[in-house]
Amino acid sequence: MRFRSVLLLLLLVRGMCVAQSPDVAAQPQPTRDTYLKLAGEVEDALHKDVLGVWFPRAVDNEHGGFHSHFARDWKKLPSDGKFSVFQGRMTWVAAQAAMREPQRKQEFAPIVRHGVEFLRDVMWDKQDGGFFWGLDDEGKTTPQFGDHKELYGIGFCIYGAAAAYQATHDEQALELAKKGFSWIDQHAHDTKSGGYFEWLTRDGTPVPMRIVNGRVESNGIGPIGFKSMNTHIHLLEAFTQLYAVWPDATIRARLEELLAIVRDKISGPPGVMNLYFTNEWQAIPDHDSYGHDVETAYLMLETDEVLHKKASEATERMAKMLVDHALAYGWDAKNGGFFHEGTTFGQPENTSKEWWVECEGLNALLLMHERYGKDDPVYFERFLAQWEFIRNHTIDGQNGGDFNLTTADGKPLTQDKGSIWKAAYHDGRAFWNVSERLRRLAAESAPQPAATAK
Repeated sequence: MRFRSVLLLLLLVRGMCVAQSPDVAAQPQPTRDTYLKLAGEVEDALHKDVLGVWFPRAVDNEHGGFHSHFARDWKKLPSDGKFSVFQGRMTWVAAQAAMREPQRKQEFAPIVRHGVEFLRDVMWDKQDGGFFWGLDDEGKTTPQFGDHKELYGIGFCIYGAAAAYQATHDEQALELAKKGFSWIDQHAHDTKSGGYFEWLTRDGTPVPMRIVNGRVESNGIGPIGFKSMNTHIHLLEAFTQLYAVWPDATIRARLEELLAIVRDKISGPPGVMNLYFTNEWQAIPDHDSYGHDVETAYLMLETDEVLHKKASEATERMAKMLVDHALAYGWDAKNGGFFHEGTTFGQPENTSKEWWVECEGLNALLLMHERYGKDDPVYFERFLAQWEFIRNHTIDGQNGGDFNLTTADGKPLTQDKGSIWKAAYHDGRAFWNVSERLRRLAAESAPQPAATAK
């Protein structure tokens, strides 16, 4: 194994409590040293297997923006074009590096500006507004991407531009993010039923459902003419990022609406999310995506805390239900880690393990431990097992970076390290959040100085 198993830490804690009360609340908590050791390991992975492999390698100085296609050994492969989601995500990651790694701000600030320039000068449609779904390297529309607009992609462009402003205070980045939000609000907001129409023509006209030979036309990520869980959770994320730097009344109203939709319409007991909906929010039966469940638990809590300083009881309850259900039905008790997908009450249907699911799971498990760990040790136990799987199987110990997909026991199913759908975003964000939370937990676990007698 590449790393020494941190599960030894758990066994030590377990051994310490054998002779004590069997009550869960009586079990010792992880120590300050445990938290700090784990934080160091996560930070090493962040710097070596995320930032170290993607930057500056992905910066495309010839065509602008970021190159997405890399082999297992990180050699550059032929371009797949410039995809809005990838461009927005990489701009966001560079911005986070500039903010969260102060010693490297001088290194990453030019990359942030590079990303914003591409979003502004190439991805933004100067004819009809809005960000294109995708373009070729020359900045032209192609049959691969078409000339239409997809809110999933526009949301990530807003996300990247807003973070860029937060990192560099570049007013042009903020104006670009505002323009993206205003375009969405004008063309795609559903004033009747709430939420957003997701697939639009180039000029911003919503595309209705079309059925051909009994099959609903799809855009490659979902059925056209329906609302989806995936787009709405990431609009929640993008608008939260923008609201943090631009506390506008309209965007606050849209965030309140999105939070209620994600929590109360998309999510439901016993802790699952429907994937697709009619425009009136009637749920369409489909599978349960464990990765989206645990990711959304984090996103809902983040938004509620940004809006109200503290998450509501309803948001806390649903977030915990989503993680608990994913642990009950999607957790691999043999190898650690979350399976890909299943059903609400049945066995997992796809037991492969995708890098983003494992990283989002790591983040959500530690988040639950921070909130509920004093009463229930399961979240930290699963966190340790999750980190063990990521270190030994998701991360490529030979070439660095993450495998996109592995079997349940960790054998790689794909070789390419980068694609238009695989950026440095899920693992980068998770590792930053986890390392910061571990250090905060360590500080809270430190012995308090004795009170001075007066």
